Amino acid sequence: MARRCVLTGKGVLVGNNVSHANNKTKRRYLPNLQSRRLFSEGLGETVRLKIALNTLRTIDKQGGLDGFLMSSKERDLPADLRRMKKRLEERQAEAAPAGS
Repeated sequence: MARRCVLTGKGVLVGNNVSHANNKTKRRYLPNLQSRRLFSEGLGETVRLKIALNTLRTIDKQGGLDGFLMSSKERDLPADLRRMKKRLEERQAEAAPAGS
């Protein structure tokens, strides 16, 4: 599996180690990926995702997984999260007329 965040696409960066003598050797900057279970309040279910921890901060800032999915564009999401977003939109559409 690729070392890439599922939600934001953050991946491995490449750079150089530079010594005092200005010798350059290639190195890789790996993202801080962790496997996390996130709860969707709108659907009432948990989802297991491999995400970067700075993405977790973004999710918290946008009001949880549901807020993050609703604010993100569908083309940026993987197929399973696109389906989840669609189900969430349908669930919110059902709840909106009942609340009015």
